[in-house]
Amino acid sequence: MNRQIRRFGVGLMVLYVLLFAQLNRLQVFDAEELREDPNNSRSIVRDYGQRRGSMVTADGTLVAFSEELESGQFERQRLYPEGDLYAHSTGYFAFNYGAEGLERSYNDELAGKTVGQEFGDLSSLFTDKDNTGTLILSLQHQLQVAAREALGEQNGSVVALEPETGNVLAMWSWPSYDPNLLSAIDQEVSRSAWIWHNALSPSPLIPKAYRETYFPGSTFKVVTAAAALETGNVTGTSPVYPVVPAYTPPLTTSGLKNFGGSSCGGDLFNLIRQSCNSGFAQMAVEEVGPEALSDMAEAFGFNERLPIDLPNPAASVFVTDYGPFNRTNTTADGREYDVFDSTPVFAQASIGQFETKATPVQMAMVAATVGNNGRLMTPKLVTEIQDIDGGTITTNDDELVDVVLDPAIAQTLRQAMVGVVNDGTAKGLQTEGWEVGAKTGTAQLGASVEATHAWIIVFAGKPGQPADIAIAVVVEADAALGQRTGGSTAGPIAKAVLDSFITQN
Repeated sequence: MNRQIRRFGVGLMVLYVLLFAQLNRLQVFDAEELREDPNNSRSIVRDYGQRRGSMVTADGTLVAFSEELESGQFERQRLYPEGDLYAHSTGYFAFNYGAEGLERSYNDELAGKTVGQEFGDLSSLFTDKDNTGTLILSLQHQLQVAAREALGEQNGSVVALEPETGNVLAMWSWPSYDPNLLSAIDQEVSRSAWIWHNALSPSPLIPKAYRETYFPGSTFKVVTAAAALETGNVTGTSPVYPVVPAYTPPLTTSGLKNFGGSSCGGDLFNLIRQSCNSGFAQMAVEEVGPEALSDMAEAFGFNERLPIDLPNPAASVFVTDYGPFNRTNTTADGREYDVFDSTPVFAQASIGQFETKATPVQMAMVAATVGNNGRLMTPKLVTEIQDIDGGTITTNDDELVDVVLDPAIAQTLRQAMVGVVNDGTAKGLQTEGWEVGAKTGTAQLGASVEATHAWIIVFAGKPGQPADIAIAVVVEADAALGQRTGGSTAGPIAKAVLDSFITQN
């Protein structure tokens, strides 16, 4: 009997230790992951109806605040005076569905629940002081309006960044939604809005700018060109690739054709200006190779989640494994290069097709890096958090992700992208007194699909100076409209945003 009691006691002790260890793992090691889980609305339930700070754009437009209520279950209601304009940035704050956007990322700061806000001022321990934080956003109201008006009711996204700081100046996607409905204290209104929005396709609740990935098409050629220049095998003026209608990679008889059946070729400057598929695919296969291009794509941020201050951002994708070594081939000028089993699909990936996917924010970062002398900055929407009296609680300092490009390589790419605007596929971006560089993209969705995504990435600044703005626009494929090009479809949208920026600055 005593032996059985001892065994029972030991068993209980083991179970207690395991329970204690699991509890500590959840509370300590997994706490951050649990807080960020979209299904975890505990902090929202805790804070709903309580004091909550506002959100204000860089130029003073109020985009989110809490209104005092005189009666009812809750003391306050969250309101968004600009409706759908900032929905994919602010997100919503709903009792039944939790929070999205900045409402989730900065929930504790808005609610005044950080250690610094709760205990930074000893007097607040003995008074009912408002400790909430106000988010000062990098977004510019007129630029946001310009992005919405220019895109119209075309499915897609527009992003504008400040290259030197990483500040997000505008971020708009269509379709959008009114966060007031989801955040309503009338739970029937909130529930109906949730069901309706989730029944639509595409769902307006998805913030496409940072959570949706697309084939980037020819805009990805900027990354391929950067990798080619870094190898030292390519300069702006050599090699010179043949003028042909298609390039047939090793291990296949299927040629990779130029857009519209055209023939093109030449040096790097000409290839970018003409957006030449055949030349870029040949360059990637014979001069760059999978390893170097994968390294460059990842230096720009591919294959990692976007380092942006918004919840659950998507990772842009560039496949890094193209199979085992197959054989060595020789170029026309006698130089050897390696061929891998999947070299044909690598050729497609190098021009932004196959499984290459990117978010609009990611492609804006590519343009920003070229315009910022090769320096890639962390994108952010919140620049400062202020207290109720306007004093600074904390600032989100500018943060360097990496020096992606040697300044000389960045300058060569800058020159090449300026050529696209001066005498290439983006002439509509020409702006007096400004140096504008761009790369257009027409992303095919498959051999049997006629419709195409229309892309453009842009940087602009005063001649010889680091860029002041970088823009990415994607207009999604529409089967009813067939093939649409970046220059004719996305280009005018980027130009409208650029013109608005210039008017304000």
